[in-house]
Amino acid sequence: MDTAEGPVNDLVALGLARYEARVYLALVRRESYTAAEVARAADVPRQRVYDVLDALVRRRLATAHPGRVATFSAVDPELAVARLMALQREALERLDRVSAVLTAALVPVWSDGRSQTDRLDYIEILRDPKSIAEAFTDIQHQARHELLSFCKPPFVAPMLNPPGMKVVRRLRRSGGSVRAIYTHEALDDAEVLESVRRFGAAGEESRFAADLPLKLVVADANLVLCDMPDPVAGTGATTALYIEHPALAACLRLAFQTVWDGAQTVPGARPAPDDTDPVEV
Repeated sequence: MDTAEGPVNDLVALGLARYEARVYLALVRRESYTAAEVARAADVPRQRVYDVLDALVRRRLATAHPGRVATFSAVDPELAVARLMALQREALERLDRVSAVLTAALVPVWSDGRSQTDRLDYIEILRDPKSIAEAFTDIQHQARHELLSFCKPPFVAPMLNPPGMKVVRRLRRSGGSVRAIYTHEALDDAEVLESVRRFGAAGEESRFAADLPLKLVVADANLVLCDMPDPVAGTGATTALYIEHPALAACLRLAFQTVWDGAQTVPGARPAPDDTDPVEV
């Protein structure tokens, strides 16, 4: 492994996005930098460095010094690492609560299924990628009041990960709500980040979390689509469950809310021109 990437990877493991880690490591090398200077030193695109610096300041890992030309300096590394560790502990505690809620919701469904000889008509098991994509489209179109999503890598097709833009606008026009939580990896993927901003302009509320337990969509506290790695089929294989069960959906909605409350807000969205509306998939 490249020794220069070692500290970057360590900071990423503590919850920073890769650009954030590189900018912080550049900042510690001298007393202060302008945004343009630190972008060059960290090899971060100039158009991204302002968002990255704002994120570091919000996390109290860097300090901004206003002036004719603003400068930025790093917080003491010992204090910065302690703050990152505290955030990781908080994230683990949130995931513990989410896991407990998810387990409590799924175990009764699983146990009931062991005693049934007939297939449960409210649970559909999907393994074919095309069938999973069709179920994703279906749950979006069935939503009438609320659509909640956990979005995590792999971001195979960024415009497919959030709800379709027309769905977002339809729900918002009718007074509904569309919320999505993305993992921090989205901040390092320009296509995904641009997609988040365009959907934000359409009305989707978005936040970022260090980690998410699984890919998940909950519609109207009634329908659930969860896409999970398949431990039996091996690496890269997934099994999706499409479930119509209000009690389970209500439990997962509570789990979503727990993560939402502790997640970070999305960087500022840029409105998409109306005459260049993406085609809904």
